[in-house]
Amino acid sequence: MNNIFNIQRFGLLLKRQWLEFGKIYLISLLVALGVIIAFYGFALWPSLFENREFRERDLNFREPLFIIFGFIFISIIASSYFAHLGQKPKAIIDLLIPASTFEKFLTGVFFTSILAVASFIFIFYAADLAFVAKLRGMYTSVEQVTPYMHNGVEIKSIDHLSYFFSKNYEVVNFLPIYAVPFFVISVFLLGSIYFNKFHYIKTAISVMIFSGIMTFILFKTGEFLFEGKIMIQQENRNVSPMSQNTAEWLGLLLLLTLTAIFWSITYVRLKEKEV
Repeated sequence: MNNIFNIQRFGLLLKRQWLEFGKIYLISLLVALGVIIAFYGFALWPSLFENREFRERDLNFREPLFIIFGFIFISIIASSYFAHLGQKPKAIIDLLIPASTFEKFLTGVFFTSILAVASFIFIFYAADLAFVAKLRGMYTSVEQVTPYMHNGVEIKSIDHLSYFFSKNYEVVNFLPIYAVPFFVISVFLLGSIYFNKFHYIKTAISVMIFSGIMTFILFKTGEFLFEGKIMIQQENRNVSPMSQNTAEWLGLLLLLTLTAIFWSITYVRLKEKEV
């Protein structure tokens, strides 16, 4: 039998971890859904129950809610997964599980990355679908999706009651955004196994300090390179689509590389715990 990875053993480990971690995870998911519904209900209450005319700015809370609360949700899930290894009784039980270190690491990546991200997107999509569908049924006059011709060019009118993921389709096409959740998770997953106590707080402080240092370095570098200099050529300053695509791919590659590095460090740290 392969001592590094065995699909049957890995499946049993996933089942075992779900029995232990699943209840807490489902409760966290229900709490997250409740928070999302509360935000939607509070912001849209006048339009839904007080017969006040719907205004487009009533839905402006969705982007900040998705980004900020999504960050909090996935970071807390990642920061709590290996937290029990800081307690000797629980750590001994976990380390005695008949599975390889690589399988335990993959299980952690599955629960914190794939399952957590997919679950949050699903509950946010479901909540947005329910509320916006209700509004669209009540205020059909604001639904203007029929295209029209102007000077021979087809113009699509604005749908003021668009669903969240259809409204932000341009952001969805931005490649680096797909790697950001996994990068955040990799950082907090490392913090959950690196720190013995106060995992989330210590990891968040470390991220803020590192981000501050990097911002300062980038600011000073840009100041050193461009301060006092004047652009000579003023023409053709528009960025070509090819250069935009190159920048997106480079950003995606950078985030994936950093994610792989943090996951590698987490795996090494997990092996050290077992030793």
